[in-house]
Amino acid sequence: MTQNPTFRVEYQTHPTQYKHWKLSFDGAVATLSADFAEDGGLRPGYKLKLNSYDLGVDIELNDALNRIRFEHPEVRTVVVTSLKDKVFCSGANIFMLGLSSHAWKVNFCKFTNETRNGMEDSSRHSGLKFLAAVNGACAGGGYELALSCDEILLVDDRSSSVSLPEVPLLGVLPGTGGLTRVTDKRHVRHDLADIFCTTSEGVRGQKAVDWRLVDAIAKPAQFAAKVAERAQALAAQSDRPAGAKGVELTPLNRSIEADALRYSHISVEIQREQRVATFTVRAPEGAQPGDIVGIEAAGSQWYPLQLARELDDAILQMRTNEPTIGTWLIKTSGSLDAVAAMDKSLLAHKNHWLVRETLGLLRRVFSRLDVSSRSLFALVDEGSCFGGSFLELALACDRIYHLALPDAPEKAPKISVGELNFGQYPMATDQSRLARRFYDEAAPLAAVRARIGQALDADAALALGLVTSAPDDIDWADETRIAIEERVAMSPDALTGMEANLRFNGTENMVTRIFGRLTAWQNWIFQRPNAVGEKGALKVYGKGDKAAFDWNRV
Repeated sequence: MTQNPTFRVEYQTHPTQYKHWKLSFDGAVATLSADFAEDGGLRPGYKLKLNSYDLGVDIELNDALNRIRFEHPEVRTVVVTSLKDKVFCSGANIFMLGLSSHAWKVNFCKFTNETRNGMEDSSRHSGLKFLAAVNGACAGGGYELALSCDEILLVDDRSSSVSLPEVPLLGVLPGTGGLTRVTDKRHVRHDLADIFCTTSEGVRGQKAVDWRLVDAIAKPAQFAAKVAERAQALAAQSDRPAGAKGVELTPLNRSIEADALRYSHISVEIQREQRVATFTVRAPEGAQPGDIVGIEAAGSQWYPLQLARELDDAILQMRTNEPTIGTWLIKTSGSLDAVAAMDKSLLAHKNHWLVRETLGLLRRVFSRLDVSSRSLFALVDEGSCFGGSFLELALACDRIYHLALPDAPEKAPKISVGELNFGQYPMATDQSRLARRFYDEAAPLAAVRARIGQALDADAALALGLVTSAPDDIDWADETRIAIEERVAMSPDALTGMEANLRFNGTENMVTRIFGRLTAWQNWIFQRPNAVGEKGALKVYGKGDKAAFDWNRV
């Protein structure tokens, strides 16, 4: 399943268009029921049997989660379950993986990871809790979805089990955080985890509880009542508002051209021969609501929410549909004052549910930029407005170039640091991007904090360590051109590995370990003959043939 230039993945959808999920609401509890359409695969060549999933299933899941977050603030617990008899979810569709290109597999795993990480992010920051009601066989990516929930309840019917069978059956790893969550989150003892991950039939009943693979079990006759009980108990831990009115996520104002994506506040221009894309993010214009009444009235057209949704879509469109465009240039345009006013409003109302959810979406979108396997250069040129929340776009980049105009200081582009830069938008490492930049060293962080709210020209920004280079107007065009041309000429594989290592320095946590395993181990294993060769486990699965392994340890 190689890249088809006429095929585009669409990440925008709506519950009326869902093929795979049923979404229902009952007061503080929402239920997401898996009922994957066998003939509803995103691409031809495979059937989604036994609630096995592909990228299209996860696109719907991501959309459903955002609609719960924004359209249903009364929801405090999401129950994830299945409508198929004796099957919860059998994981990623093996035939889809066997047919897919390497890049497709890795991007699929990355998006799936981000969706599951987003569930845990909402539980931690927004009070939206998740209960996996595992009412049938739960394998591979299906168990990984359950692992993303706050609690797992397994039906005790003598047949339903949880399993991570990728190693014995497919010759690959659980690609969406399974190994990591089993140890780091559920604290399954490593020897028991070793047995679990090499046993294709899985673990059921009380043993699953004893091994910490699930939180509780219930007999079929008591299962529904136990689900309701645990859903309400989780809801009691949440502070999401019972009486608030949700915000409808209306379709994005977007046009897709041959070499461009255009949104209300973002444009992406693609230079195909140079293998470069330029993202331009525009600051708000005109009067913006500063109080909750105005913010609620604006709904999904409220600038920060609209910006987050547009940027998220642009990143996903470019990541999936433009794999050869390896370098992204990040630019901004507009008024620093307008960005500062937006941030002031976000800070003032950060505890209101809608503002909190918007900050959460921005946090996850900036993190999506961090983990995109693209070279990222920020260009602070005339008309830029890299301040506060917009500065996060630059801090996410591998390099920041800031134009100096010594002979025209009144025209010189400025950047500014805001309070939101000091922890409101943590990376996957749980650090702010400023803390990552300065290795949490007190002196440089204090020097930057002392300049909060000040407009910093290139010399001042360079002195503080906030930018990489500050060429003047004589050298700007040549220096940036040469840097971009050199980057584009380097090996994409080597750059992906290098960038991931440099961007995520410091202490590791569960999320960084998940993405590290995906970038390194799964990336490598997915290309090995034992997995994808003519007789590799992924290729022969379901055909009745036995995998032929090269027994050399590498």
